[in-house]
Parts: sequence; structure tokens; C-alpha cells
Amino acid sequence: MLKKAFIVAVAMFLISSSTTFAAGKQDINLNVDNMQQKLLQINDFIHDNPELGNQEFKAVELLTSTLAENGFKVEKGVAGLQTAFVATYVNNGGGGPVIGFIAEYDALAKLGHGCGHNMIGTAAVGAGISLAKSLGNIPATIIVFGTPAEETTSGKLPMVAAGLFDKVDVALMTHPGDRTSVGPKYLALNLVDFAFEGKASHAAASPEKGISALDGVMMTFNAIEYLREHVRSDIRIHGIVTDGGAAANIVPEHAAARFYIRGADRQYLNSVVERVYNAARGAALATGTKLTIKEIKAYDNNINVDSLNSVLLENAKAAGAKRVLPPPGGSGSTDFGSVTYKVPGAELAIEYVPAGTPGHSQAMVDSGTTHAGHEAVIIAAKALAATGYDLIDNPDLLRQVKADFQSAKAAKE
Repeated sequence: MLKKAFIVAVAMFLISSSTTFAAGKQDINLNVDNMQQKLLQINDFIHDNPELGNQEFKAVELLTSTLAENGFKVEKGVAGLQTAFVATYVNNGGGGPVIGFIAEYDALAKLGHGCGHNMIGTAAVGAGISLAKSLGNIPATIIVFGTPAEETTSGKLPMVAAGLFDKVDVALMTHPGDRTSVGPKYLALNLVDFAFEGKASHAAASPEKGISALDGVMMTFNAIEYLREHVRSDIRIHGIVTDGGAAANIVPEHAAARFYIRGADRQYLNSVVERVYNAARGAALATGTKLTIKEIKAYDNNINVDSLNSVLLENAKAAGAKRVLPPPGGSGSTDFGSVTYKVPGAELAIEYVPAGTPGHSQAMVDSGTTHAGHEAVIIAAKALAATGYDLIDNPDLLRQVKADFQSAKAAKE
């Protein structure tokens, strides 16, 4: 811990001693302030026009047109996704560090922007533009990644598979919530459907002629309950019955269940996933049903880089962030985790709702266009851009972040 603290202290000293750094930071804040009205209009439009995953056409048009107007070359429909985009700004011929900012913009079904993705997308665009305008003659490349459907099909996954993040030195994003913090621990995740096929029959007159697909589903749930006792405490397995049959007087010919399987690290989770699959396979064998396993999506736990998180948090404080606290103890999952398995990445949680406000709630929807929400967008844009500038302006810091990333990743494998 002392070694890490010393490394961060040295990095911060090197940053503060740079003559170009102070001017660059001032330019970043000024650039964000100058485009504040535009950014808040973007934030409010996306908030008031919520679009579900892979249908975010209005949001993408607004975000990409703003980037194009500010010198970014925009490519839409990347990785086979209609509402994914990559917007690139090459400064002074490039050749220097490549900094990526992650934009999200999908809403939640029947709720709207209860996860603040309107703010995430807006802050990423604001950070990218303000940093690009603050570089002077420093060679660097700034990329804003438009990543759709985080809440559903997880657009970052095909983008990772397509290698779109491979050229990035560091990826940065923000996520609004009830506190300002860095270093959350997101769980690796597998989302799986189990479908059982049996044989229909009259449940009273001839039950012996039927094979209950629902029995396969119920036995899977029971087997998983026994499994829970023999896995690590970080494992989370939770599921629902998505098809329980057509009527109570018919032996169910079809039945299905969906499960989320999560864990703190991908390698161990893979072994648990196989055990869950075996639970379903055993249930099918015991009931005489046929089983189909369909993996909907899978993404990794995030890799935290302490040196990068420290710089990001310091920049958030300097930008005026409020309620700076440690990350919450509980954890969900995000497709950004798979990005951080490829390249060093960090997420800034930014406060805009009262402490204890749950995510995916109406309270978060209602706060998205308030003064607190607007303030969070501006602070996040400044903090992200300033961190990008630090990494470009200070090669020693960037090298340290990359080295820390490799060490942290190796510890998870």
C-alpha cells in the first residue's frame, strides 16, 4: 500500500510540475464551461426522449452531429450495431497516446433514464471535445465510443470482439449515482436461458403418457439451491421461470428459465457456470426431458487500476465533485468490465441524487434534468477530460497505469 501511495504521489508531483499542464487544465475547464449550454441541451433531450437499447437513433444523431461539428470523424454502425459509433479526433498527426471516452445512452423499459445514461453520453462527448480543443500541438488521438444497449444486449461486447478498443491506451467513463467515488468492483456475468422439452398429455386422464418440461425447470432450481452451499460467497445465481406451461390440466410440453450467474472473477465464474449447466443437464436426465442451453451474453469483472483511479478522483475533486465516499459494498455487473479486461479503464461515479437512492428508480429519472443532474454532467466532463490530459501530458504516469493494469489483471487470472 505504501508503494502504491508513493507511486501516486510521485505521479501527481510530476503532473503538477508540468508547465503545459496548468494551461491545459485551464483550457479544459474553460472549454467545458463554454459549451455548457449545448451539453445540458443534449442531456435534457436524451433524458426526455428515452430510447431502448439498439433503438437509440435520436440520441446517436445528436451526439455524433455534435462531435462532427467539433472536428471528430464519425463512423456509425460499427461492430454490426446500428446505434454504435466511433468518433475520432487526431491531433497534430497523432502518434501520441490514444484516450477513449465511453458514451452510453439507452434507457430502461417502462422507466426511462433511471440509470443516468443520458448523463453518461453527454459527459463523454463533453470530455472528448474539451480535451481535443485543449491539446495545443501535443500529438494525441481522442476517441469517443458510442456503446448502445448496456441494459439489454450489451453493445460493448461485440465492439470488444471487433477489436475496436484495442488501439486505446486508456478508456474512461462516468456513471451517475448517490456518491462520487472510484474503484467499484463489478461482477463478471453470464446470462443463460434453459429450455426444456417434454411431451404433452392430459394431466388427470393420462399423466403417465406425458413428460413434464416444467419438472425439468423445477429440478434445475432445486439443484442450484444445493449448489449454493458449495461455491464462494461472491457468487450470485438468480433466475426466473419464463415459461411454465400452457394450462394446469396439461402436462407442460415446453418450459424455460433464465438465470444470471455472477462472480468476482471470470476464471472462477467459468467453473461455476459449468456446474450450473450440469445441474440443468442432470434435471433433464432425471425427468426424461430434452434440454437446450442458450448463452445470451457474458462479460467480465472489471479490472481496477489504483493509480488511474487516484488521478481520476483527484480531478473530480478539483472539478467540484461532492459527497466523495468509498464505492458501495454491493455490486452489479456492466459490459464496461469487458473493456477493462482489454485496456486500462476507470469509471467515475458522480453524485446527483441523495445518499441511499437506489439505482433504476423513478427518483433517478426525476433528477436527470435538475440542477444537481446538470452540475454532475459538467463536473464529470471536466474530470474525465482532465484525466485524459494528465495521461497525455505525463508519459511516466501513463507507463505506470499500464504497468499497474498488467499486474492487476494477472492477479485475476
